[in-house]
Amino acid sequence: MLQSLPSRPKLYVKQVFELAELVGFETRNKYRITDEAGRDIGFAAEQQKGLLGLLMRQFLGHWRSFHLHFFDHNRQPVMVAEHPFRWFFQRLEVREAGGRALGMVEREFGILTKKFNVQDAQGRILLRVSSPLWRFWTFPFMAGERERARVSKKWTGLGAEMFTDKDNFLVDFMDTTLNQDERALVLAAAVYIDMLYFERKGSGGGFQILGD
Repeated sequence: MLQSLPSRPKLYVKQVFELAELVGFETRNKYRITDEAGRDIGFAAEQQKGLLGLLMRQFLGHWRSFHLHFFDHNRQPVMVAEHPFRWFFQRLEVREAGGRALGMVEREFGILTKKFNVQDAQGRILLRVSSPLWRFWTFPFMAGERERARVSKKWTGLGAEMFTDKDNFLVDFMDTTLNQDERALVLAAAVYIDMLYFERKGSGGGFQILGD
């Protein structure tokens, strides 16, 4: 999947819905990754951690520690994103399945604004994201004044928006000079955005407006 990212200007990340979400029971996050024609090019899934992981998911939400595994369309592992437990300055550490570090997505403090940065493997900030209250479904990835990519939540219907975590996102690689690692980090960030700001609607959690 990582090798196919540079040739695709847009990707869709679609959360896989489970019936338990209708009663507010937070299930393991799973996603389909498709191209503009709807063809599967990959998948992502949160690693199951047994009963302890189940309890942490219900009571700690996105603050919990978790691993996200990314697979290509043949279900071969290509990327892993690790989220360590922390209350403040949460981050997602991303590496290839073979172990090579790709970088990190780190949350920043923001008042009425969702903010985070994308760093490379050496800790240099590549992109910054700031999504204010009046654009809470749009996440521009900026390098200075230049928008290089954008993640946008797409409307899934009234029932899905109110009662489930069935979220769909468009990942728009607006800058054709983004390299493979940068595109992989933006894709991982798209899934992380869903887990940070849009999960637990079934239990009345709603959107999170404030930063850490």
